[in-house]
Amino acid sequence: MTDHTAHDQDIRSTRDTTVVVTGASGRTGRRVAEAARAAGVTVRAVSRARGFDWTDRSTWTDVLRGADAAYLAFPTDIGSPDAAGAVGALAREAVGLGVRRLVLLSSRGEEQARPAEEALRASGADWTVVRAAWFAQNFSEGPLVDGLRHGELVFPAGEVREPFVDVRDIADVVVAALTAGDRYVGRDLEVSGPRLLTFREAVAEIARATGGDLVYVPVTAREYGDSLAGFGVPPEEAEFLVGLFASLLDGRNAHLSDGVRQVLGREPRDFTDFAREAAAAGVWKA
Repeated sequence: MTDHTAHDQDIRSTRDTTVVVTGASGRTGRRVAEAARAAGVTVRAVSRARGFDWTDRSTWTDVLRGADAAYLAFPTDIGSPDAAGAVGALAREAVGLGVRRLVLLSSRGEEQARPAEEALRASGADWTVVRAAWFAQNFSEGPLVDGLRHGELVFPAGEVREPFVDVRDIADVVVAALTAGDRYVGRDLEVSGPRLLTFREAVAEIARATGGDLVYVPVTAREYGDSLAGFGVPPEEAEFLVGLFASLLDGRNAHLSDGVRQVLGREPRDFTDFAREAAAAGVWKA
């Protein structure tokens, strides 16, 4: 079979595919749903607001029944203590309903994520794990935005270098994995941006894009955890994040991964382009 013929078959099969997208209102889920629709896939976008709850198994069957594939994005962190049990149970439920093609979002370099990945592999699914570097959109969506709007980013990353990945690239890779037949079954795909930046350099790029004065203030993981507790984050969650940041931001991820190029045949989006687009959209305006 030629590559052209395989591509044509992928397109034909995509038109008849229904994909469940969990976390459809979140950073990755929203973009996966958009990219899947653009590829001609029928999308069943679900979230807690749309009748699906990772903590309530009674909501799973109706969401999964009749689908062909699913994108699994655990709502807190894939390395959290309850992730492996939930991912494994949902994957087994999906397989039992005939939804064998499952793609799990995981975190590159996060040892705490491995139990959830293993739970997926043990479920009997035709699985793919997409391990992502730190999201570029973490600077434009979520808890870091408010600080940047007020002129500074306080974060426990020191001067570690990270290949920030655009969430749109993650979504494109996920959709390719979901719709390319068996091509990516049983594979771990690691995705990153095209170059390494420190958090200080990333903040400087955002400052250039906005034309404002922004300061990066590195703190220890413990100091950051204490500040989270002060903002009302539950103690157990704050303690988990302290350990997570202390390990993930120790330099282990200061390297590039070529998953975007392998799967999509192009270079990943650059952080500078992300910053310019987000600034033009007024994301960081106070």
